[in-house]
Amino acid sequence: MEAVIVDSNRAMVGTSAVIESMSSAVNGKEVADVRFDPTAVVPELVPAVVKSEGVDAAVNGGGEEQKREIVLGRNIHTSSFSVTEPDADDDSTGDKEAYMASVLARYRKTLTDRTKYHLGYPYNLDFDYGALTQLQHFSINNLGDPFIESNYGVHSRQFEVGVLDWFARLWDIEKDEYWGYITNCGTEGNLHGILVGREVFPEGILYASKESHYSIFKAARMYRMECEQVGTLLTGEIDCADFKVKLLANKDKPAIINVNIGTTVKGAVDDLDLVIKTLEDCGFSHDRFYIHCDGALFGLMMPFVKRAPKVTFKKPIGSVSVSGHKFVGCPMPCGVQLTRLKHINALSSNVEYLASRDATIMGSRNGHAPLFLWYTLNRKGYKGFQKEVQKCLRNAHYLKDRLIGAGISAMLNELSSTVVFERPKDEEFVRKWQLACERNMAHVVVMPSVTVDKLDNFLDELVEARSIWYKDGDVKPPCLASDIGSKNCCCPQHRMIS
Repeated sequence: MEAVIVDSNRAMVGTSAVIESMSSAVNGKEVADVRFDPTAVVPELVPAVVKSEGVDAAVNGGGEEQKREIVLGRNIHTSSFSVTEPDADDDSTGDKEAYMASVLARYRKTLTDRTKYHLGYPYNLDFDYGALTQLQHFSINNLGDPFIESNYGVHSRQFEVGVLDWFARLWDIEKDEYWGYITNCGTEGNLHGILVGREVFPEGILYASKESHYSIFKAARMYRMECEQVGTLLTGEIDCADFKVKLLANKDKPAIINVNIGTTVKGAVDDLDLVIKTLEDCGFSHDRFYIHCDGALFGLMMPFVKRAPKVTFKKPIGSVSVSGHKFVGCPMPCGVQLTRLKHINALSSNVEYLASRDATIMGSRNGHAPLFLWYTLNRKGYKGFQKEVQKCLRNAHYLKDRLIGAGISAMLNELSSTVVFERPKDEEFVRKWQLACERNMAHVVVMPSVTVDKLDNFLDELVEARSIWYKDGDVKPPCLASDIGSKNCCCPQHRMIS
């Protein structure tokens, strides 16, 4: 499918920013005249959908797929807050402090407003870390290896290792058999896991399903790895029949495999046991493959789902990573990466400057993130997480059933809280509810912070909007049969068949 990239600079022409920066020449220099309204809420501006010649941006029913333009988000230069030099008399007047306080107050108001309409991305916004405010005055940096203290004394390694031990118990690996660290985001966990696999097998081929997170393919490019994209089933999980074909075509090279514990769009969980069996059936012994499990969201949910297959180091896997800002609910991006200790020596090196070792990707790491993780793991514990998982799954089924009841195409994978449904026709609606979209699909990720009331408000607005979008019958809802299966599709064609 071809994609037309829309220049968001052009799309924003004519839009008035809340802060207007007008330049004037003073002694040959540019000076910014800033007009500021402390009561305004920054609008979520939506760039217009630009249609290529002869091509409708929407996809009509009947199963005929047309080109869809990728619409980039708004250009932040149109609403950015300028950084200006303080005036000479600022110390006495306090004007700059008052201005900055107003900016922050308005920004807080904007965040409160946007949080009300957050549905499409897997972030748990239900948290309270007021008890940790007392620690925000310190520059906490966990430089290098979390298990070896460096000369920099303002760190939180004791909290970090406590968190790592908790995840080691969750994934069944002994303290003296694992190595890991708290990353700056989920992508860093994937980059590290794939890097360990490449160091173990320098000539190995990376195998990942086409619905894997984009960071997996970013890793392949960064590390110059040969990469085989594997097909997927309609659910979004890896197609092990296609995986087998690709393995047999490359039997002479070791295999490095990314296994998804929840795909990005459909929330599909790859069958880890079937992946291992496929490798064994193709003649790959356990010393000729490395499996990284990308558990960004569902890696922390699955252990608390009854009858869910286990992700465990008792199986021949090499590493697991999860995000800390998703299901756990941290206010900053972070994650956890665990691998087998025997694999890490190939990456680790002594750093005299730190008086420590380092096998991480980033080196300097946010020392506050372990505090937030440690705090919430202690408060909730296994029982607390189990209760939240059950709530998420229950609310996800509620959303899916109501969508289907309203005649809207929808699918919910087993073990998942990601509800895939028909992409709204109006991009402004998409932006308002912060929906993640791909082709004709959009999804809602039901997290602990997503209540039934919020889902009802969303559904009521969606049903009302659809009655306007499709009222005259000229434009029909898109067909999702090729994306989620005909049994889940409610387009006019498949509704007649059913």
